Amino acid sequence: MSILTSAVAPLLLGGEGKWFDNPAISEAFWPSVWETLAMTGWATLLTVIVGTPLGLLLVATSRGGLFSNRLANQILGLITNIGRSIPFIILLIAILPFTRWVIGTTLGWKAAVVPLTVGAIPFFARLVETNIRGVHSGKVEAAHMMGASRWEIMFGVQVREAMPALIDSTTVLAVTLVGYSAIAGALGGGGLGQLAMNYGYHRFQGDVMLVSVVGIVIIVQIVQVIGDMLSRLVDHR
Repeated sequence: MSILTSAVAPLLLGGEGKWFDNPAISEAFWPSVWETLAMTGWATLLTVIVGTPLGLLLVATSRGGLFSNRLANQILGLITNIGRSIPFIILLIAILPFTRWVIGTTLGWKAAVVPLTVGAIPFFARLVETNIRGVHSGKVEAAHMMGASRWEIMFGVQVREAMPALIDSTTVLAVTLVGYSAIAGALGGGGLGQLAMNYGYHRFQGDVMLVSVVGIVIIVQIVQVIGDMLSRLVDHR
């Protein structure tokens, strides 16, 4: 029992024997929260900008789609599947040269946005594809009969009808990216992940680890609440 206590005590006592009386919390917590929000927000925005058209093209080029093209659909599907298959931590390391080329460095929250976005685009594209396929085919056929163009059907019918589901998918994306940002932070990407790694893990400061975890949980809850609210606002069914 004494061996277990001696091993766990430094973590539970925050390294100095005083919970939360820690400069790492008072000075680094809020900047780390900001970095987490910044990298998650930018990565979510860029992913939606790129991933939404990719998801729409996956549907449009499929069999019976608005722009049916088997070869294009297979190429897009292959690229998307490969992107989804690579674990994030491996992707983060593998594209370090690309990140350095784009941002000029591989450290900090701005650098973390690059792998977060690259890794999330294929994931979100498949979510968009699923959302668009969920639109009732009768509404698409009705728009065809009324003489609507294929682009009008895509954005005026499919996207509009799938909007609540698209917002829900964006919420899932943002929540997932909060978790991925912690991984990026542990490898020098800043944010709460780096705070937890540098102080909570390497220095056995359990109070910093606890505060970091609570901060991430609160961010996730806020994102989920906002996403649910927006989804209800646009759902006119």
